[in-house]
Amino acid sequence: MKRNLYLSAVTLCTLCLLFPASRAQQDTPTPSSTPAKSPAKSTPESRGHAKKLYEVDCAMCHNSNGDGKTDLAKDMQLTLRDWSDPKSLANKTDGDLFDVIRAGKDKMPPEVEGRAKNDEVWGLVLYIRSLAKTQTDVTAK
Repeated sequence: MKRNLYLSAVTLCTLCLLFPASRAQQDTPTPSSTPAKSPAKSTPESRGHAKKLYEVDCAMCHNSNGDGKTDLAKDMQLTLRDWSDPKSLANKTDGDLFDVIRAGKDKMPPEVEGRAKNDEVWGLVLYIRSLAKTQTDVTAK
């Protein structure tokens, strides 16, 4: 009996090694579960909350106007995107921004779940996008 169980286990392991999951599953990248467009609704309250969160967690490196020109960024030898320029985020989806904020990137720490809920991070995405619109509105006048 023990020998039959042993042989069955060895056979199963061998089959798993010889015939892994289908090639189609292995070669197909896993799609991100993050939506491309922010599901957050922009309200005066959510914008105010996002601005406060940005000022506490982001502005020290990215600057309050989003241009990325701060003493801390310079001291850390960081070259940050100028979010006050509409072109700087033109090729990034809201989902891309969400993922970078949530997971962090390079020297940027992640905005972990304990510090901000998903709807707050989506609010940050909308706030960051608004930095360029604000600059555009000011220069258009």
